[in-house]
Amino acid sequence: MNAALIADAIHSKALPDLVAKLLTVRQESLVLYHKLTALEPSTPNGLAQRLLQQFRQTLVDYLALGPFEVYQALEDQPADSPYRPARDLARRLYARIARTTQAALAFHDRYDGVLSEPGLTRLDQELSRLGESLATRIELEDRIVAAVRRSGGVMTA
Repeated sequence: MNAALIADAIHSKALPDLVAKLLTVRQESLVLYHKLTALEPSTPNGLAQRLLQQFRQTLVDYLALGPFEVYQALEDQPADSPYRPARDLARRLYARIARTTQAALAFHDRYDGVLSEPGLTRLDQELSRLGESLATRIELEDRIVAAVRRSGGVMTA
């Protein structure tokens, strides 16, 4: 029984750390997103290409943290866990978050490879659509983050 208590404490402590990691990677993605949206038409293609590739990688890292780490950690909580309300909320919101993941992955896949002039021209429109999807995702994630914080006690941002 003592080992079970220790394992639960270790696992519970990991969840706030995973949430903090999610927020950090999300912030990195948003910074790169905003840099991309601020590109001028006169920006050299090579610079735009490097920034886009960096954003795409960070975006995939961010997208993976939610379902593969944070949500899985919530699912792994025991039935009597203080994180149960957060887990239940994540279950209710997961399908909507998954739709935003699909939209972001479609963007990622469209911009795989060398960025052509027509691709650079469409980038603003594509980023606008992606931004709407990411805004929805962030709103939903923030609800889960708030539930984790309420369930697990005080957590730094």
